[in-house]
Amino acid sequence: MQQNIRNVSDIEQELEIVLTAEEFKPELEQEFEEARRSVKIKGFRQGHVPAGMLKRLVGPSIEATVAEKMASKHFAAIAEAENIKPASRAQIENFNFAGDTLTILMSYEIHPEFELKDISSYAFTQAEYTIDDEVIDREINMILKGHGTLVTSEEPAGAADTVIADVAKLDAEGNPVEGQHNENHHFNLEYLPEGNPFREALEGKKAGDSVDVTIEPKEEGDETVRYRVEVKEIKRLELPELNDELVKELTHQRFETVADFKSDVRIQLEQHFSHKSEQELLESISAKLVEEHAVPTPKAMVASFQNMLVENAKRQVGGKLPKGIDEREFLEAMRPNAEKHARWLLVSQKIAQVNELSVNDEDIRAYAEKEASKNESLKAEELFSTYMSTEFKDYIVDTILKEKIYDIIKSKVTVTKEATPVPTHEEDEI
Repeated sequence: MQQNIRNVSDIEQELEIVLTAEEFKPELEQEFEEARRSVKIKGFRQGHVPAGMLKRLVGPSIEATVAEKMASKHFAAIAEAENIKPASRAQIENFNFAGDTLTILMSYEIHPEFELKDISSYAFTQAEYTIDDEVIDREINMILKGHGTLVTSEEPAGAADTVIADVAKLDAEGNPVEGQHNENHHFNLEYLPEGNPFREALEGKKAGDSVDVTIEPKEEGDETVRYRVEVKEIKRLELPELNDELVKELTHQRFETVADFKSDVRIQLEQHFSHKSEQELLESISAKLVEEHAVPTPKAMVASFQNMLVENAKRQVGGKLPKGIDEREFLEAMRPNAEKHARWLLVSQKIAQVNELSVNDEDIRAYAEKEASKNESLKAEELFSTYMSTEFKDYIVDTILKEKIYDIIKSKVTVTKEATPVPTHEEDEI
């Protein structure tokens, strides 16, 4: 066997394999023999089709099958011997049977070779969220809202009230447009953004009031739209009193006193914002390293991330994209983000390689013990068994390796803690 490797680009290679008759003819003859026994042609008994006719009928198909088998067999061995790191499945570009030789030309993508930059001068700021009594009260207030009661209010609508109104679209003369009327529309003022025309117009209004709302065009060429809003009712959310009895109800007897409940809310918030702070830091780090390493990304790797991003988007909206969104266009729109994911994967893999990072069974056991310590109902040994299963092991190994990679990075860069206000629920969701 002869082999010739040619670099097409930083991420593309071609491999030419030349096989002798001794290497490919046994496989070729076996395929023809199987075809001879199985092919049925009218006028000939099964297994007695003339060789010449058989070759004309199924020869090209058999040669393609043999070429595929030979390519698959030898590519794996060559890749290991030559330390080739394929980033895509090798494709046969062409093949040729010429007498006693079989020549196969294959193409594939590879992981690019590059050097990591010195990151010791990089500096990052990590948010340090402080959970004080105000934050705890705000969180408990959100919990109580889920158990509040909407009651009719005779007072003007406040910033947190719900306005129930009939809404009619108006024409240029200020008259209602037929068929453009919506009865009993609920405007929850608290969740309308600052500057929203309906929020500004309805705050301070009472049942029986009427107000016209103008929606200015967002883009040049768009028309100004006007609505008439007839206020029918103001609803105000009354919250239940936070006492020991309510705590028992809310927590299904897990906590019996307000003090214990508040203490648990504090713990949950501290854990949440500690995780949030760490994730924000890691995102900043990965974004910086992606920016600093202009590494070419294999198309197959980018396509894989594109598909992942599209599938994630589908899951978030019920399994399929909303009507009117073309999936191919959406897939293409995901390309820049997918390229960043692919480049970060290459950079993080390089960090793991340079630092000889790996994950062994003891690492998995330590991870299981750490996770079990967070929840009394979890047993470390049971978690370890789960993590070692075929279904979970690859995911856990990847998770632990990522932690090791970030630990290496954080040990080399400067991270400064910065006191940061805890965001409201609305800000946290943005």
